[in-house]
Amino acid sequence: MDLFSPIKIADYHLGNRIFMAPMTRCRSIQNNIPNEMMARYYAQRASAGLIITEATQISTKGIGYPNTPGIHTPEQVEGWRKVTQAVHEKGGTIFLQLWHVGRISHPSYHNGELPFAPSAIKPAGNIYTPLGMKEFVTPHPLSTEEIAIVVEQYVQGAKNAIEAGFDGVEIHGANGYLIDQFLRDGTNTRDDAYGGSLENRGRFLFEIIEGITSAIGSEKTGLRLSPSGTFNDMKDSDPSNHFTYICEKLSALNLAYLHIIDALEGDIRHGANVVELSVLRKAYKGVLIANGGYTQERGNAAIQSGLADAVAFGALFLANPDLPKRFADNTPLNTPNPDTFYTQGEEGYLDYPAL
Repeated sequence: MDLFSPIKIADYHLGNRIFMAPMTRCRSIQNNIPNEMMARYYAQRASAGLIITEATQISTKGIGYPNTPGIHTPEQVEGWRKVTQAVHEKGGTIFLQLWHVGRISHPSYHNGELPFAPSAIKPAGNIYTPLGMKEFVTPHPLSTEEIAIVVEQYVQGAKNAIEAGFDGVEIHGANGYLIDQFLRDGTNTRDDAYGGSLENRGRFLFEIIEGITSAIGSEKTGLRLSPSGTFNDMKDSDPSNHFTYICEKLSALNLAYLHIIDALEGDIRHGANVVELSVLRKAYKGVLIANGGYTQERGNAAIQSGLADAVAFGALFLANPDLPKRFADNTPLNTPNPDTFYTQGEEGYLDYPAL
């Protein structure tokens, strides 16, 4: 087996194991509604075995970046329907990534109200806001009643995604956003049912999974985690033990897949407590997607060794809409242009050439 081997995920027979990773692109210019430009962007990349969309907020309180799409209004659902139709017309399969940024936001996005998190711990650093660069603020700690509301917003977001024509959803539990904030003891110092023990810190995530799988089916539900991640000022005292526990518990849930972000150079540079992918592979018995700076060669090696079942490519897919063909033909790859990653026009979005 290699990247070009077909793979079955739940009821989906996918033509290859070259998946498109979720990447924020900031092109939802008006009211966080997906648009025709986005439909063309994703349709260009429909040869991926699976497309996982950019992170998509489940509520207005989930917003922490400008021009990012939502899945919580009828207009957003209709906008995404144009995307799914365009991808399906090209023979592609596409999952929506469900997102809440938690404390990685600013009151200027929320009419002056504080962003929220499991605990009142301010992230280090600054954030881009409608008022320019600002320091992060100390977030409002969620009450148990508020947690129940957010869980239901995740579930409704999944229902809305299916209504919009998506083949499934990926729960964003990585990169220092709300779910990750609950999972790590560096950001979760609660002393109630959602903090302290491994079981308690995982409770928020598993309540979300239970709600979504009950609503749309486990076979349409994936999850992304970043056990070694330091992005957004994240840390944990024992991530290997903690995420092994999480992966073992996930194994019983028959999810579509588990998507793991390997430790990246930046994480290691920022003092990551690295969790090896092999440790998580041993703990998780379902379909595992690896992500994080993979090349074609490294991806093939991961699949052939059994370390991963598929590989998600980010910047390479951004710059190469026909990435599977380029891999197959061993042709040169376009170089991504970071200056256009988060701009609002077609440049660096729709104009990367195919072969």
